[in-house]
Amino acid sequence: MKILVCISKAPDTTSKIAFTEGNTKFDENGVQFIVNPYDEWYALVRALEIKEAQGGNVTILSVGGADYEPIIRKALAIGADDAVRIDAQESDSLYVAKQIAEYAKDKGFDIIMCGKETINYNGSVVPGMVAELLDLPYIPLAVKLDVNAGVATLEREVNGGLEVVEVTGSFVLSAAKGMAEQRIPNMRGIMAARTKPLQVVPAFAAETSTKLVSYDLPPAKGACKYIDAEQAGDLIRILHEEAKVI
Repeated sequence: MKILVCISKAPDTTSKIAFTEGNTKFDENGVQFIVNPYDEWYALVRALEIKEAQGGNVTILSVGGADYEPIIRKALAIGADDAVRIDAQESDSLYVAKQIAEYAKDKGFDIIMCGKETINYNGSVVPGMVAELLDLPYIPLAVKLDVNAGVATLEREVNGGLEVVEVTGSFVLSAAKGMAEQRIPNMRGIMAARTKPLQVVPAFAAETSTKLVSYDLPPAKGACKYIDAEQAGDLIRILHEEAKVI
């Protein structure tokens, strides 16, 4: 079983968010970056569980600069066999998907696994784009994955229940909560990660499709208004006229 797990870096959720250069650039000063949790806790760990049960190889793939290497080494410490960093800035989702697809197209991966989204962009679009570019089946928001005799059985949450999907051949999935449980790297894994291969490859020539104009922080929370339970009419008026939610 040959599995590719795509990982991205994301700011720790406790990081203070600020922007520089006229609100056109994220201020990384003092920010602690981590492996995107959906990529690490669910996609990567489930890939490792499958490898441990059936044999095979798990490769990590990231699109980013040299600043990605600490999070790649963490993924290697958790148990991945090797890693690839495509030396490019992740300018937009389609550009990243093109880089992943170009690298993976002739490598013979059985499964390409991504987290369902990154916690800093919440786009949830890169895995689907990769599948389209590679002309492979795509199963989004999977919460369970089993592989037996060349047939992958997946479960995904849908309105009102679970959908069960069977796939033969190579495919792409995005992993959601429930796919696996978080693993903490042990000392042996951390030491081994230092010598595991990390290949840096040049970016594939591709145009970006979007241009960043500016960032804006969400408006500060205002003071709370308390409405007496007997004044339902006032509550409806405020929701309609001031909050404009009804």
